[in-house]
Amino acid sequence: MDFWPEFLASSWGKEFVAGGFGGIAGIISGYPLDTLRIRQQHSGSPSAFGILRRVIANEGPSALYRGMTAPLASVTFQNAMVFQTYAILSRACDSSVSPEDPPSYKGVALGGFGTGALQSLLLSPVELVKIRLQLQNTNPTKPHQTHLHKGPVDVAKGIFRAEGLRGFYRGFTITALRDAPAHCVYFWTYEYMREQLHPGCRKNGQESLKTMLLAGGLAGVASWVFCYPLDVVKTRLQAQSASSPDRYNGILDCLHRSVKQDGYGVLWRGLGTAIARAFVVNGAIFSAYEIALRCLFDNGSIQTENTTQ
Repeated sequence: MDFWPEFLASSWGKEFVAGGFGGIAGIISGYPLDTLRIRQQHSGSPSAFGILRRVIANEGPSALYRGMTAPLASVTFQNAMVFQTYAILSRACDSSVSPEDPPSYKGVALGGFGTGALQSLLLSPVELVKIRLQLQNTNPTKPHQTHLHKGPVDVAKGIFRAEGLRGFYRGFTITALRDAPAHCVYFWTYEYMREQLHPGCRKNGQESLKTMLLAGGLAGVASWVFCYPLDVVKTRLQAQSASSPDRYNGILDCLHRSVKQDGYGVLWRGLGTAIARAFVVNGAIFSAYEIALRCLFDNGSIQTENTTQ
């Protein structure tokens, strides 16, 4: 019964909860753009507006949110773990920095790299389910549409029946190859940009909402530009099931055949949509995280003062 108050009283608990709020804000703010990005990567059309018009006309606006339940259900825990893991690793990777000072940029980069690699274990199955739902067309006139999944649970059951537990980790290697360096760039860019926009804020934590939004948005853009070709390959690998015809035989085969069929431009298809989404989503994530963290720490300070009076 006393677990929750004690958990929130610790700095780990506060960072965990604040990370969860950040994740929820990111999913809600950017999911429609994420659906467009996935469809651009998988289809032959590079036009986000063209895909948007077709989706709304054929499937309705709700199709832009299809598959959101899976990441939303896991994002609180996932994002909380990401920020908590990063907080630990960024200091562990450079122990020469005093606990009173912010982590060094070296610690930030190495901590981000390790965080990205570890989060792939949780993220890969979630993204697999999400991508299968985002690419599903509910238009009854769609040819060769054999089965319409009713939701993430139905997709998960289908994967388990066809491929077992191993099927949930289709695309895990490419997810880890994408996320480890991307998170290195992500956290380093955020810490660097917030300090440039508001000197001294890394130590005093007094940056404005504008600084949070800009630094978070730029961090998201930088990480996506850095890893985008890998994300295209990941989408194509995870879109195929065990029964898909003409399946890719691994990462290199997918890369080679995609470039051979559509040219090198295919590796950047949907980048504009991804950048727009990244700026909005990551600005929201870091802002929600920092604001929630301040509220939790301020509330903790007030409670401590009340108990000592």
